[in-house]
Amino acid sequence: MKQDATRSAAYTVDCEDYVHVVEFNPFDSGDSGNLIAYGGGNYVVIGMCTFQEEEADVEGIQYKTLRTFQHGVRVDGIAWSPETRLDSLPPVIKFCTSAADMKIRLFTSDLQDKNEYKVLEGHSDFINGLVFDPKEGQEIASVSDDHTCRIWNLEGMQTAHFVLHSPGMSVCWHPEETFKLMVAEKNGTIRFYDLLTQQAILSLESEQMPLMSAHWCLKNTFKVGAVAGNDWLIWDITRSSYPQDKRPVHMDQACLFRWSTINENLFATTGYPGKIASQFQIHHLGHPQPVLIGSVAVGSGLSWHRTLPLCAIGGDHKLLFWVTEM
Repeated sequence: MKQDATRSAAYTVDCEDYVHVVEFNPFDSGDSGNLIAYGGGNYVVIGMCTFQEEEADVEGIQYKTLRTFQHGVRVDGIAWSPETRLDSLPPVIKFCTSAADMKIRLFTSDLQDKNEYKVLEGHSDFINGLVFDPKEGQEIASVSDDHTCRIWNLEGMQTAHFVLHSPGMSVCWHPEETFKLMVAEKNGTIRFYDLLTQQAILSLESEQMPLMSAHWCLKNTFKVGAVAGNDWLIWDITRSSYPQDKRPVHMDQACLFRWSTINENLFATTGYPGKIASQFQIHHLGHPQPVLIGSVAVGSGLSWHRTLPLCAIGGDHKLLFWVTEM
């Protein structure tokens, strides 16, 4: 008998507005809790959450908003800086956003009086992905519908600029070798760039369009995953430039792909919020079927917890959290 994998969210947190994007802080901020950021129509909220899976005295989820930042325009993307620290005095909260006005905003706060942001301008179309360099946090990479990938320093100056053949959908930075960058294009090509020589060093082909999202597996950087058309695809870059594994997953078209931060065989995908409900699925490479299927009335964003097999998705006036086994 096949066990039904469909589940409702394990935990929810109520929000003031529709949530467009949600990101757990992927870096250790020196505190036992987990920083989470989510963005709505014109604001960003920074919160702290602790789950019963990690703290015995917590029942379900413990959530607290630390600060709300006015944003003035819809938030499309959020990236955390590794410089964020809660164990320093004063604490440092640092993140950047991409917005509907094609600008990047770099926020810095001590959660008290100092709350500033700087605007990074240059893209001429929607920004689909952004990420901080994970070691020092001194640079930001972004990709856009304007067919470029741009590297910025924290002063807002562009330090590199790569011309793409189609819209840039995702960008990832190598966790150790910070001169390596992965850029995924809508036409199905994923390229790796050497930031020192500013040259492409390797490319992968999905042979499917449109590629909507790709992610570098940080537990095993030989693995790359993506969603294109209705399918998820996995590459082993040591073996071939073509996918090693692929499977149809979302009938309406797949939207996002994210590897788990703790297990190189675990990943999640979402479908487009469309006809009925946005499908959210967790997959394990050892299982032919999804290990968990969640249904969200309207869902956007997708982020894995830094140390637990737990996913967050934004919904209508709420954050939704699903937990799976390792």
